[in-house]
Amino acid sequence: MVLAAGLGLRMRPLTERMPKPLVPVCGRPLIDWGLDALQRAGVAEAVVNVHHLPDMLIAHLTARSSPRIIISDERDRLLDSGGALVKALPHLGTEAPFFVLNADTLWIDRNESNLCHLRLAWDEAAMDILLLLADPAAATGHTGKMDFIMGPGGRLRRAGSSREGFIYAGAALFHPGLLEGAAAEPHSLNLYFDRAIAAGRLYGLPLEGHWITVGTPDAIAPAEAELRRLGAAP
Repeated sequence: MVLAAGLGLRMRPLTERMPKPLVPVCGRPLIDWGLDALQRAGVAEAVVNVHHLPDMLIAHLTARSSPRIIISDERDRLLDSGGALVKALPHLGTEAPFFVLNADTLWIDRNESNLCHLRLAWDEAAMDILLLLADPAAATGHTGKMDFIMGPGGRLRRAGSSREGFIYAGAALFHPGLLEGAAAEPHSLNLYFDRAIAAGRLYGLPLEGHWITVGTPDAIAPAEAELRRLGAAP
């Protein structure tokens, strides 16, 4: 699932004329960086939710042949990240874990696919959610605080006010059992992160490579400069 329905308020004025996932970085729409990562990991099908200027985003996505795109239409009501998963669950399935990606983050793999690393690290006996985490020393565009502290074996807790820890990199493996009985009403994925923490079943995996987030127009130039430095610009 690629979460792409947000209003992109912090990206104004660009998002007054295009949905945030179509904002170009090095000439490539943000969402294509994530879809390309899914393609490299061998994912054949991706659900993308739409709300803001949906026809523009749908028109762009129909040009892709891989992964095959299924649209989860939220133009009537924005459901936030958690509600979006519940609505899309019939497409995602209820048996096996699935990837969840934010449409406004990207990363450059050091060698192999980080999404493949997530898949290989998944342990259903221990985990409900496995997050891809970024080291702030290898990140561009992050201006907030740390998100998680990693304990023994990769188990996570909230970082709180700590200056140490990791940034959530906007990619995860998520077990659909967490959504059992949930309604397709607006709510955040943070609800499920906190439930998994309480159960001792939220884990993290450090990203191997460089992570970039593009949240405002001012973040585009640093992102493009870093991509050129890494030799990753198209």
